[in-house]
Amino acid sequence: MNPSNDILKMALSQMQRTINPVTLTAWFDDATVVEFVGNVLTLHVPNDFKKEIIETRFMEPLTAALRELFDDEIGVVLTTGEIENPGGVSYGLTPDDEYTFDHFIVGNSNKFAHAAALSVANQPAQYYNPLFIYGQSGLGKTHLLYAIAAVIRQNHPSYRIIYVKGEDFTNELVGAIQEGDVQNFRGKYRMADLLLIDDIQFIAGKERTQEEFFHTFNALYEAKKQIVLTSDRPPKEINTLEDRMKTRFEWGLLADIQPPDYETRMAIIQAKAQKIGFTLPPEVVQVIAETLHSNVRQLEGTVKKIQALHNLMHQDITVELANRAIEEVRGSDEALTPTPPKILQAVANYYSIPVEQIVGSRRSKDTVQPRQVAMYLVRELTNYSLPEIGKVFSRDHTTVLHSINKIEDERKNSSEMDGILKTLISNIHQGTL
Repeated sequence: MNPSNDILKMALSQMQRTINPVTLTAWFDDATVVEFVGNVLTLHVPNDFKKEIIETRFMEPLTAALRELFDDEIGVVLTTGEIENPGGVSYGLTPDDEYTFDHFIVGNSNKFAHAAALSVANQPAQYYNPLFIYGQSGLGKTHLLYAIAAVIRQNHPSYRIIYVKGEDFTNELVGAIQEGDVQNFRGKYRMADLLLIDDIQFIAGKERTQEEFFHTFNALYEAKKQIVLTSDRPPKEINTLEDRMKTRFEWGLLADIQPPDYETRMAIIQAKAQKIGFTLPPEVVQVIAETLHSNVRQLEGTVKKIQALHNLMHQDITVELANRAIEEVRGSDEALTPTPPKILQAVANYYSIPVEQIVGSRRSKDTVQPRQVAMYLVRELTNYSLPEIGKVFSRDHTTVLHSINKIEDERKNSSEMDGILKTLISNIHQGTL
């Protein structure tokens, strides 16, 4: 079965409001979707007789149902030629044997999220829909998304699987709007059998993106298709996310991932070393586990760094070598991790004013906007709460909230402000402050 036929199922469901379901089944039971490109849906029917009946009796209600479903005018073309079954499709995923359930180290900090992900993988859209996994960066959220996809791809080879990052979903929508191809964008996501969105918090504050995702979510949910989302925080703490989105994200199951405990860190380090073909002395494993607490990615990076120093520089694997690797990996990660000081420096450089002026008491026009932009970016790019941001800027949390809302409104209504924020975010992530 071609999973893209779901669009036809949804349209027929709409048509049942005014047309007898038995009649629809009689004429559409063997109709299949060939393709959905631009604003044209191409259907295959088995013979010219059915083609003529559908064109004369059902074309108007069919296009009306599609218009209601996609909020746009959709053309329908009928064909009776030979077609091939395209089978399953995956978008945005590169098969990776490392990101499977077998290679996910389970501990107290992540066992609930792991169990929920495994349940969804084995029984998609049966119990936990959507599944919302949240936690800090580098704890294994993306690993679980890939693991879910791997199991479903194996068990349901015809499924249409889509993986996308929240920020890329927004950028793709912007591109579709610019190219006048929003309908194709909608068709791609609303025909998914499994939709995986990483870092969904990046759609918050973006009105058009939230609007599109709201309807995509509803279409998939009503069609009993599995949705899995990840975020750095639970829905209720994503302040600029619309309430209707928060409500839907909480319909299914929320599962958090915490930093691994000491024993789990030990197991992760040993597993990563074994996977790349070498053994670490116990004292080296211990020093890594005792030093790095909150990020699985750093543990893996340190193991790989030790292997490189050992193989390329012919250095013995000692505690001293481990400490060197730890500092290099931690320093590299911290250089690109957004923090309030880095955000302040980036904003100060962009507006050509001192950092001290941004956090100071001046309320001149050339200071207020940079200060509000900096507050907005700290909220977007870090886990700081409103009171914590207030301490950075020596303001109370109500002032911070007002500033964030003001910049959010400007971003929605001003392409100039949106461009400024995108430039600053890019600079911060790339370390070009």
